[in-house]
Amino acid sequence: MPIRLLSSEVASQIAAGEVVERPASVVKELTENSLDAGAKSISISIADAGRTLIEVADDGCGIPAAELELAAARHATSKLSQAADLFRISTLGFRGEALASIGSVSRMTITARIESAKEGARIQIDGGITEKIEKVGAPVGTVVRVENLFYNVPARLKFLKADMTERRAIDSLVTRYALAYPNVRFKVTDGKQVTLQTAGDGDRRAILAALYGVDVAKQMLEVIAEEDGVSLTGFISPTSLTRSNRKEITFFVNGRWVQEFSLTAALLQAYHTLLMVGRYPLTALFLEVAPEDVDVNVHPTKAEVRFKSQEKIFSFVQRSARKALLAYTPVASVSPQLWGKREVPTEKREIGIDWSVAHDNEVQVTGYGLQVEGEETPVSRNSYPVSSEQLPVNGVPLLRLIGQIGSTYLVAEGPDGLYLIDQHAAHERVLFEKLMAQHEKKNIPAQSLLTPEVVTLPPQSAKALTAQLPFLNHFGFEVEEFGTNTFQVRAMPVLFAGGDSASALRALVEDFEEDETPLQSELEAKLAARVCKRLAVKGGQSLTSEEQRALLNDLEACLSPRTCPHGRPTMIHLSVDTLEKQFGRRGAR
Repeated sequence: MPIRLLSSEVASQIAAGEVVERPASVVKELTENSLDAGAKSISISIADAGRTLIEVADDGCGIPAAELELAAARHATSKLSQAADLFRISTLGFRGEALASIGSVSRMTITARIESAKEGARIQIDGGITEKIEKVGAPVGTVVRVENLFYNVPARLKFLKADMTERRAIDSLVTRYALAYPNVRFKVTDGKQVTLQTAGDGDRRAILAALYGVDVAKQMLEVIAEEDGVSLTGFISPTSLTRSNRKEITFFVNGRWVQEFSLTAALLQAYHTLLMVGRYPLTALFLEVAPEDVDVNVHPTKAEVRFKSQEKIFSFVQRSARKALLAYTPVASVSPQLWGKREVPTEKREIGIDWSVAHDNEVQVTGYGLQVEGEETPVSRNSYPVSSEQLPVNGVPLLRLIGQIGSTYLVAEGPDGLYLIDQHAAHERVLFEKLMAQHEKKNIPAQSLLTPEVVTLPPQSAKALTAQLPFLNHFGFEVEEFGTNTFQVRAMPVLFAGGDSASALRALVEDFEEDETPLQSELEAKLAARVCKRLAVKGGQSLTSEEQRALLNDLEACLSPRTCPHGRPTMIHLSVDTLEKQFGRRGAR
């Protein structure tokens, strides 16, 4: 084929693919333009997850009528004038590609007025073709209306995600910018529903309360640090407040949201040895460095940056976050109850399982064997079969409880040796099988809460949960919407009596946000496993002897007692043969 120049329309559509990946990309570019224009109020309206409509209106400085057509042209910008300016960029936009790229793959209308003009101006761009400017009445500022996104690029439209996923991406983006610019009023409307609204009073903690709830906002730890012209401000979560993924780790550099691996690594290093594996903090941090010390001209999306002194920034972020953690979080001490004699509480506590069973005799370990009610019963190693071949493949034999170690593990004796049981994983399995058995019988008894619990979620999580309200109601929960991004829990399954309903709701959306699969298509068993994981007894929680025995008995009755619903082992088995080898009582065979 002969070499030829591409038409301007085709070239624009190809270039648009680097800037406009999805509806959230349009919202990002237009929001950044509004912030660069000095807007104090930004209103964002979407319809059909941004496919049919995205409108961003602001009260910024506006665009002169004479420059309106030029503003929609490629490589036209007011933020750069020479190549040297690329090394001291202080604005969010600078490439001059956003409006041109959006206009080439949609029907875009720009309406603007500057303060000195008596009337505004409007221009329409249809698939990259610019129409004549017309005079209209308009307030000071700019309104960009994007309709029928990707209508002329059907392949791009076909590969967009489900509506809920696209809405969640938009909400997540605006949520971050609301935290970064607390002095700006943000309002997001999805159809007729307002999903996000901030006051613009400069109080970041108030925005955190609106996004995550008052309880979460109160727990967040404030970070304020400055060193050698570099400053770090924002909030990080204590070690008791974590998420199962990195979605809630947010970094802004000079007011720009970035996804920089080195910054995330520095933050996680600050939490090193303080968090369990697979848990991540909730973070909103804002780094300010000299414009000449950071390169933002790395990728068209401007989501990646490069620092002039990478190691210096890494160390500063790590030390600042660690200092805040140590300042607000006291050093944990080991309770002497773990090692000394502890009185067994007489009052039964409800932790999400029916512990009412017959009181067996107390069992304690002595130097000679097992002691039951003061009688020493020597245990002969020949009284039990050594081989484990008689064990069921998936089941466990009848076990005799010995006690609890570290308020986390149960110790039990079986006919073939010693069993160490993770109480959290075991309780997960018990709850899961009981819940699914009730589900199959279509009989899940519910219990009304004396005081309904109110739970606030971020906008993106609230949308995911709204889609799962039928699932919750089917499984014995009674949950209803109670305002913007807020839900009220009125009842829970009897099986989870005494559990934390807020944790159950967050469990349904927290893990899911790591992938792009629509929540509606997930198996009910997977969602039920998430709820059981969150409501099961935790490691470090002391159980009475009755509770320990009941948990052990319920685990023995499970169909798959060896693992929790997520595949983690519930127990470790040490055979009599292994113990004898370890103590040198029998040589290796």
